[in-house]
Amino acid sequence: MEPVWFTFLNGSDIAQLELTDDDILDAIEDGLRAQGLGETVIEPRVHLVPDPAFNGHFNVLRGYIAPLALAGVKIVGDYVGNYRQGLPSEMALLNLFDPRTGMPVAVLDATAITEMRTGALTALGARHLARPDAKVLGHIGARATSYWNVRLLDRIFDLSEIRVHSRRPESREAFAERLQRELGKPVVVTEDWKTCVEGADIVVEASRLERPEPLLKTEWIAPGALVVPYGTTSAVELSLTDVMDKIVVDDWGQAHAGPFGALRTHVDTGRLNRTNLHAELGEIVAGRKPGRESADETNLFWHRGLSLSDIALGAALLKKAEERGLGQKLRFS
Repeated sequence: MEPVWFTFLNGSDIAQLELTDDDILDAIEDGLRAQGLGETVIEPRVHLVPDPAFNGHFNVLRGYIAPLALAGVKIVGDYVGNYRQGLPSEMALLNLFDPRTGMPVAVLDATAITEMRTGALTALGARHLARPDAKVLGHIGARATSYWNVRLLDRIFDLSEIRVHSRRPESREAFAERLQRELGKPVVVTEDWKTCVEGADIVVEASRLERPEPLLKTEWIAPGALVVPYGTTSAVELSLTDVMDKIVVDDWGQAHAGPFGALRTHVDTGRLNRTNLHAELGEIVAGRKPGRESADETNLFWHRGLSLSDIALGAALLKKAEERGLGQKLRFS
Protein backbone atom coordinates (compact mmCIF):
# COMPACT_ATOMS: atom_id res chain seq x y z
CA MET A 1 0.00 0.00 0.00
CA GLU A 2 1.20 3.47 -0.84
CA PRO A 3 1.91 5.75 2.16
CA VAL A 4 -1.07 7.81 3.35
CA TRP A 5 -0.31 11.37 4.44
CA PHE A 6 -2.47 14.07 5.95
CA THR A 7 -1.97 17.79 6.58
CA PHE A 8 -1.81 19.27 10.07
CA LEU A 9 -2.54 22.97 10.51
CA ASN A 10 -1.88 24.34 13.99
CA GLY A 11 -3.13 27.61 15.40
CA SER A 12 -0.05 29.50 14.27
CA ASP A 13 -0.46 28.26 10.71
CA ILE A 14 -4.07 29.38 10.64
CA ALA A 15 -3.20 32.82 12.02
CA GLN A 16 -0.53 33.27 9.33
CA LEU A 17 -3.03 32.50 6.59
CA GLU A 18 -4.86 35.74 7.43
CA LEU A 19 -8.21 34.93 5.84
CA THR A 20 -10.03 38.12 4.91
CA ASP A 21 -13.55 38.84 6.10
CA ASP A 22 -14.81 38.12 2.59
CA ASP A 23 -12.86 34.84 2.46
CA ILE A 24 -14.65 33.71 5.61
CA LEU A 25 -18.11 34.89 4.57
CA ASP A 26 -17.79 33.38 1.08
CA ALA A 27 -16.68 29.97 2.40
CA ILE A 28 -19.50 29.76 4.92
CA GLU A 29 -22.07 30.97 2.39
CA ASP A 30 -20.94 28.29 -0.07
CA GLY A 31 -21.47 25.66 2.63
CA LEU A 32 -24.93 27.02 3.38
CA ARG A 33 -25.83 27.02 -0.30
CA ALA A 34 -24.78 23.38 -0.64
CA GLN A 35 -26.95 22.57 2.39
CA GLY A 36 -29.92 24.40 0.89
CA LEU A 37 -29.51 22.54 -2.41
CA GLY A 38 -29.47 19.16 -0.67
CA GLU A 39 -25.80 18.49 -1.42
CA THR A 40 -24.77 17.78 2.17
CA VAL A 41 -25.28 15.33 4.98
CA ILE A 42 -25.45 16.70 8.51
CA GLU A 43 -26.14 14.78 11.69
CA PRO A 44 -27.27 16.43 14.93
CA ARG A 45 -24.38 17.14 17.25
CA VAL A 46 -23.85 14.89 20.22
CA HIS A 47 -22.48 15.81 23.63
CA LEU A 48 -20.16 14.32 26.20
CA VAL A 49 -20.30 15.59 29.78
CA PRO A 50 -17.29 14.01 31.54
CA ASP A 51 -18.32 15.17 35.01
CA PRO A 52 -20.86 17.87 35.99
CA ALA A 53 -18.33 19.15 38.52
CA PHE A 54 -16.10 20.33 35.67
CA ASN A 55 -18.79 22.78 34.43
CA GLY A 56 -18.19 21.93 30.80
CA HIS A 57 -18.84 19.47 28.00
CA PHE A 58 -17.70 18.39 24.55
CA ASN A 59 -19.71 18.91 21.36
CA VAL A 60 -19.16 16.47 18.49
CA LEU A 61 -20.27 17.75 15.06
CA ARG A 62 -20.40 15.62 11.91
CA GLY A 63 -21.10 16.36 8.29
CA TYR A 64 -20.35 15.94 4.57
CA ILE A 65 -20.25 18.48 1.72
CA ALA A 66 -20.44 16.86 -1.71
CA PRO A 67 -19.12 19.84 -3.79
CA LEU A 68 -15.99 19.91 -1.59
CA ALA A 69 -15.60 16.11 -1.54
CA LEU A 70 -14.94 16.28 2.21
CA ALA A 71 -16.46 14.73 5.30
CA GLY A 72 -15.60 16.10 8.70
CA VAL A 73 -15.85 15.64 12.43
CA LYS A 74 -15.17 18.45 14.88
CA ILE A 75 -14.75 17.99 18.60
CA VAL A 76 -15.00 21.19 20.63
CA GLY A 77 -14.77 21.62 24.37
CA ASP A 78 -17.13 24.17 25.92
CA TYR A 79 -15.93 25.10 29.41
CA VAL A 80 -17.47 28.25 30.86
CA GLY A 81 -14.93 28.75 33.65
CA ASN A 82 -11.78 28.45 31.55
CA TYR A 83 -11.12 32.18 31.83
CA ARG A 84 -10.00 31.57 35.41
CA GLN A 85 -7.05 29.60 33.99
CA GLY A 86 -6.34 32.02 31.17
CA LEU A 87 -7.79 29.60 28.61
CA PRO A 88 -10.46 30.15 25.94
CA SER A 89 -13.84 28.66 26.80
CA GLU A 90 -13.94 26.81 23.48
CA MET A 91 -11.02 24.81 22.04
CA ALA A 92 -11.46 22.47 19.11
CA LEU A 93 -9.98 20.04 16.60
CA LEU A 94 -11.40 19.49 13.10
CA ASN A 95 -10.76 16.19 11.32
CA LEU A 96 -11.33 16.09 7.56
CA PHE A 97 -11.65 12.86 5.57
CA ASP A 98 -11.97 11.65 2.01
CA PRO A 99 -15.62 10.48 1.94
CA ARG A 100 -14.90 7.95 -0.84
CA THR A 101 -12.24 6.01 1.07
CA GLY A 102 -12.47 7.17 4.68
CA MET A 103 -8.79 8.16 4.62
CA PRO A 104 -7.72 11.23 6.63
CA VAL A 105 -7.09 14.43 4.68
CA ALA A 106 -6.31 16.93 7.43
CA VAL A 107 -6.39 17.75 11.11
CA LEU A 108 -6.79 21.43 12.00
CA ASP A 109 -6.74 23.45 15.18
CA ALA A 110 -10.39 24.51 14.97
CA THR A 111 -10.48 27.01 17.81
CA ALA A 112 -10.20 30.01 15.49
CA ILE A 113 -12.34 28.20 12.89
CA THR A 114 -15.13 27.88 15.47
CA GLU A 115 -14.91 31.56 16.30
CA MET A 116 -14.84 32.74 12.68
CA ARG A 117 -17.56 30.46 11.34
CA THR A 118 -19.88 31.34 14.24
CA GLY A 119 -19.48 35.04 13.54
CA ALA A 120 -19.97 34.42 9.83
CA LEU A 121 -23.21 32.55 10.44
CA THR A 122 -24.50 35.41 12.58
CA ALA A 123 -23.55 37.92 9.89
CA LEU A 124 -24.97 35.91 6.99
CA GLY A 125 -28.20 35.38 8.89
CA ALA A 126 -28.38 39.14 9.27
CA ARG A 127 -27.60 39.71 5.60
CA HIS A 128 -30.77 37.81 4.70
CA LEU A 129 -33.03 38.61 7.67
CA ALA A 130 -32.13 42.08 9.00
CA ARG A 131 -33.15 45.33 7.37
CA PRO A 132 -30.55 46.37 4.77
CA ASP A 133 -30.27 49.76 6.50
CA ALA A 134 -29.67 48.28 9.97
CA LYS A 135 -27.10 50.44 11.79
CA VAL A 136 -27.49 49.82 15.54
CA LEU A 137 -26.18 46.61 17.08
CA GLY A 138 -26.82 45.48 20.65
CA HIS A 139 -24.48 42.60 21.52
CA ILE A 140 -24.64 40.54 24.71
CA GLY A 141 -21.56 38.46 25.44
CA ALA A 142 -17.82 38.93 25.06
CA ARG A 143 -16.54 35.42 24.33
CA ALA A 144 -14.27 34.70 21.39
CA THR A 145 -17.10 34.19 18.89
CA SER A 146 -18.52 37.59 19.88
CA TYR A 147 -15.62 39.43 18.27
CA TRP A 148 -16.33 37.79 14.93
CA ASN A 149 -20.05 38.47 15.26
CA VAL A 150 -19.40 42.19 15.53
CA ARG A 151 -16.54 42.35 13.04
CA LEU A 152 -18.44 40.54 10.27
CA LEU A 153 -21.74 42.31 10.98
CA ASP A 154 -19.86 45.60 10.66
CA ARG A 155 -18.35 44.38 7.40
CA ILE A 156 -21.82 43.89 5.94
CA PHE A 157 -23.74 46.78 7.52
CA ASP A 158 -21.08 49.42 8.34
CA LEU A 159 -22.67 49.90 11.76
CA SER A 160 -23.01 53.39 13.19
CA GLU A 161 -23.66 52.33 16.80
CA ILE A 162 -22.24 49.27 18.54
CA ARG A 163 -23.33 48.51 22.12
CA VAL A 164 -21.83 45.65 24.12
CA HIS A 165 -22.50 44.08 27.49
CA SER A 166 -21.27 40.99 29.32
CA ARG A 167 -21.49 39.62 32.84
CA ARG A 168 -17.97 40.60 33.90
CA PRO A 169 -16.98 44.28 33.64
CA GLU A 170 -13.37 43.42 32.79
CA SER A 171 -14.44 41.22 29.88
CA ARG A 172 -16.78 43.77 28.32
CA GLU A 173 -14.26 46.60 28.69
CA ALA A 174 -11.51 44.54 27.04
CA PHE A 175 -13.95 43.46 24.33
CA ALA A 176 -14.93 47.04 23.55
CA GLU A 177 -11.30 48.17 23.46
CA ARG A 178 -10.41 45.47 20.95
CA LEU A 179 -13.38 46.32 18.75
CA GLN A 180 -12.60 50.05 18.84
CA ARG A 181 -8.97 49.39 17.98
CA GLU A 182 -9.65 47.02 15.09
CA LEU A 183 -12.84 48.52 13.65
CA GLY A 184 -11.77 52.13 14.09
CA LYS A 185 -15.12 53.26 15.48
CA PRO A 186 -16.54 53.90 18.97
CA VAL A 187 -18.13 51.10 20.98
CA VAL A 188 -20.55 51.77 23.84
CA VAL A 189 -20.11 49.59 26.94
CA THR A 190 -23.39 49.23 28.84
CA GLU A 191 -23.94 48.28 32.47
CA ASP A 192 -27.07 46.25 31.85
CA TRP A 193 -28.93 44.19 29.25
CA LYS A 194 -31.75 46.67 28.66
CA THR A 195 -29.52 49.58 27.73
CA CYS A 196 -27.59 47.34 25.38
CA VAL A 197 -30.44 45.84 23.37
CA GLU A 198 -33.49 48.10 23.66
CA GLY A 199 -34.41 49.52 20.27
CA ALA A 200 -31.41 48.03 18.43
CA ASP A 201 -31.79 47.04 14.77
CA ILE A 202 -29.83 43.81 15.35
CA VAL A 203 -29.69 42.08 18.74
CA VAL A 204 -27.20 39.26 19.31
CA GLU A 205 -27.41 37.22 22.51
CA ALA A 206 -24.23 35.18 23.01
CA SER A 207 -24.26 35.01 26.79
CA ARG A 208 -22.57 32.39 28.95
CA LEU A 209 -25.20 31.63 31.58
CA GLU A 210 -24.75 28.69 33.92
CA ARG A 211 -28.52 28.12 34.14
CA PRO A 212 -31.55 29.41 32.18
CA GLU A 213 -32.61 32.92 33.15
CA PRO A 214 -34.87 35.25 31.06
CA LEU A 215 -32.58 38.31 31.07
CA LEU A 216 -33.45 39.41 27.52
CA LYS A 217 -36.96 40.86 27.67
CA THR A 218 -39.26 40.60 24.69
CA GLU A 219 -40.60 44.12 25.26
CA TRP A 220 -37.16 45.57 24.47
CA ILE A 221 -37.20 44.25 20.90
CA ALA A 222 -38.06 46.96 18.38
CA PRO A 223 -40.48 46.18 15.53
CA GLY A 224 -38.43 45.44 12.43
CA ALA A 225 -35.44 44.16 14.37
CA LEU A 226 -33.51 40.92 13.94
CA VAL A 227 -32.73 38.89 17.07
CA VAL A 228 -29.95 36.27 17.01
CA PRO A 229 -29.93 34.24 20.24
CA TYR A 230 -27.36 31.48 20.32
CA GLY A 231 -26.30 31.17 23.94
CA THR A 232 -25.73 27.63 25.14
CA THR A 233 -28.28 28.22 27.90
CA SER A 234 -31.50 30.17 27.37
CA ALA A 235 -31.51 33.86 28.30
CA VAL A 236 -34.78 34.78 26.54
CA GLU A 237 -38.42 34.84 27.56
CA LEU A 238 -40.89 32.31 26.18
CA SER A 239 -42.80 35.21 24.64
CA LEU A 240 -39.88 36.09 22.32
CA THR A 241 -41.12 33.81 19.55
CA ASP A 242 -44.63 35.29 19.79
CA VAL A 243 -43.50 38.64 18.30
CA MET A 244 -41.59 37.14 15.38
CA ASP A 245 -42.72 37.18 11.76
CA LYS A 246 -40.08 34.74 10.62
CA ILE A 247 -38.08 32.22 12.65
CA VAL A 248 -35.07 30.73 10.89
CA VAL A 249 -32.55 28.15 12.13
CA ASP A 250 -29.29 26.83 10.72
CA ASP A 251 -30.40 23.20 10.94
CA TRP A 252 -33.73 21.95 12.25
CA GLY A 253 -32.30 18.53 13.01
CA GLN A 254 -30.07 20.09 15.66
CA ALA A 255 -32.59 22.69 16.77
CA HIS A 256 -35.15 20.15 17.94
CA ALA A 257 -32.63 17.77 19.55
CA GLY A 258 -30.15 17.87 22.41
CA PRO A 259 -30.18 19.50 25.85
CA PHE A 260 -28.63 22.88 24.97
CA GLY A 261 -29.64 26.01 23.10
CA ALA A 262 -31.23 29.43 23.50
CA LEU A 263 -34.67 28.23 22.38
CA ARG A 264 -34.54 24.79 23.99
CA THR A 265 -37.65 25.43 26.08
CA HIS A 266 -39.52 26.84 23.09
CA VAL A 267 -38.98 23.59 21.19
CA ASP A 268 -39.67 21.34 24.16
CA THR A 269 -42.99 23.09 24.88
CA GLY A 270 -44.08 23.14 21.23
CA ARG A 271 -43.87 26.92 20.78
CA LEU A 272 -41.35 26.35 18.00
CA ASN A 273 -41.91 23.43 15.66
CA ARG A 274 -41.51 22.42 12.04
CA THR A 275 -44.88 23.98 11.18
CA ASN A 276 -44.14 27.53 12.35
CA LEU A 277 -40.45 27.45 11.40
CA HIS A 278 -39.97 29.63 8.32
CA ALA A 279 -36.79 28.07 6.95
CA GLU A 280 -33.28 26.87 7.45
CA LEU A 281 -30.78 29.57 6.46
CA GLY A 282 -29.35 27.37 3.70
CA GLU A 283 -32.75 27.28 1.99
CA ILE A 284 -32.75 31.09 1.91
CA VAL A 285 -29.14 31.31 0.66
CA ALA A 286 -29.99 28.79 -2.09
CA GLY A 287 -33.03 30.84 -3.14
CA ARG A 288 -35.57 28.20 -2.19
CA LYS A 289 -37.27 30.31 0.44
CA PRO A 290 -37.43 34.09 0.93
CA GLY A 291 -35.48 36.00 3.51
CA ARG A 292 -36.72 39.37 4.77
CA GLU A 293 -39.54 40.63 2.60
CA SER A 294 -40.48 43.93 4.26
CA ALA A 295 -38.99 46.61 6.48
CA ASP A 296 -41.45 46.01 9.31
CA GLU A 297 -40.77 42.27 9.72
CA THR A 298 -39.41 41.27 13.12
CA ASN A 299 -37.25 38.21 12.60
CA LEU A 300 -35.28 35.68 14.62
CA PHE A 301 -32.30 33.57 13.59
CA TRP A 302 -31.22 30.80 15.95
CA HIS A 303 -28.04 28.95 15.11
CA ARG A 304 -26.63 26.01 17.02
CA GLY A 305 -23.47 25.72 14.91
CA LEU A 306 -22.97 23.73 11.73
CA SER A 307 -20.39 21.03 11.06
CA LEU A 308 -20.81 22.12 7.43
CA SER A 309 -19.46 25.56 8.27
CA ASP A 310 -16.43 24.03 9.95
CA ILE A 311 -15.78 21.81 6.94
CA ALA A 312 -16.23 24.66 4.43
CA LEU A 313 -13.90 26.99 6.31
CA GLY A 314 -11.42 24.18 6.90
CA ALA A 315 -11.35 23.51 3.16
CA ALA A 316 -10.68 27.19 2.43
CA LEU A 317 -7.82 27.20 4.93
CA LEU A 318 -6.32 24.02 3.47
CA LYS A 319 -6.37 25.51 -0.02
CA LYS A 320 -4.65 28.68 1.10
CA ALA A 321 -2.12 26.74 3.19
CA GLU A 322 -1.18 24.66 0.15
CA GLU A 323 -0.69 27.82 -1.91
CA ARG A 324 1.58 29.31 0.78
CA GLY A 325 3.41 26.15 1.76
CA LEU A 326 2.17 26.20 5.37
CA GLY A 327 1.31 23.24 7.57
CA GLN A 328 2.95 19.89 8.24
CA LYS A 329 2.58 16.67 6.27
CA LEU A 330 2.21 13.78 8.70
CA ARG A 331 2.33 10.14 7.77
CA PHE A 332 -0.77 8.14 8.72
CA SER A 333 0.25 4.77 7.37
